[in-house]
Amino acid sequence: MLTVYIADDEVWITLGLTKLLEKSGYDIWVVGTANNGITAKEEIAEFKPDILFTDIRMPGLTGLELLREIPEISPATKVVMISGFAEFSYAQEAVQHHAYDYLLKPIKEEELGRILSNISAESGGDQEVNRNTETRTPERMIDSVISDIRNHYTEDIQLTTLATKYSVSIARLSTEIKKKIGMTFSDYVTQLRIQRAKELLSDESMSVGEIAEIVGYNDYFYFIKVFKKVQGISPSKYRKTLHE
Repeated sequence: MLTVYIADDEVWITLGLTKLLEKSGYDIWVVGTANNGITAKEEIAEFKPDILFTDIRMPGLTGLELLREIPEISPATKVVMISGFAEFSYAQEAVQHHAYDYLLKPIKEEELGRILSNISAESGGDQEVNRNTETRTPERMIDSVISDIRNHYTEDIQLTTLATKYSVSIARLSTEIKKKIGMTFSDYVTQLRIQRAKELLSDESMSVGEIAEIVGYNDYFYFIKVFKKVQGISPSKYRKTLHE
């Protein structure tokens, strides 16, 4: 499978390219997207994609500046520059500075196919069109998703938001999360919240209502219901057991 990252400040380019990649017939996974060079640099360093499609002009870091950073942050990533006709000379210059190739806007399906075919052949032919119908999520991406959940479980975190961030369908992300941690997304968030609530209940200066809000429940009565379902007793009774 080829992992891909797309950096372009024009949303319609990002969406259009993602659709073309999905239609290409190759086993491809878009691990992330960004609309500025700074975010792209940070996430490329983390995901280390096989291919980076980047616009010539972007805020933060331009595509050419990002290209110069790649050998340091993700040396195996092949960089394909995206440019308008007016920027064509810049794209050619980028190829001279070790960009893999370039695409002109509007991106043509046959040109994209040519690039994917070349990269696939260079990687040993494992990405041959329609040869392998099995798809899988890069381990590092799921690790990042789990990390996001652990860092933001007290907020209004949604599976749909994570699916959008990592450019994956909700159904597939849900399946991969359950495969990784052995439970559903919602059950995992609930587990983290209730565990934190149990820790906070040891502090008698805090009311149950305050604790409910801290761990992510704006509805006090819903928090009581969830806590009782998980622990078998109410938060107040649980607090009493801590001091018996």
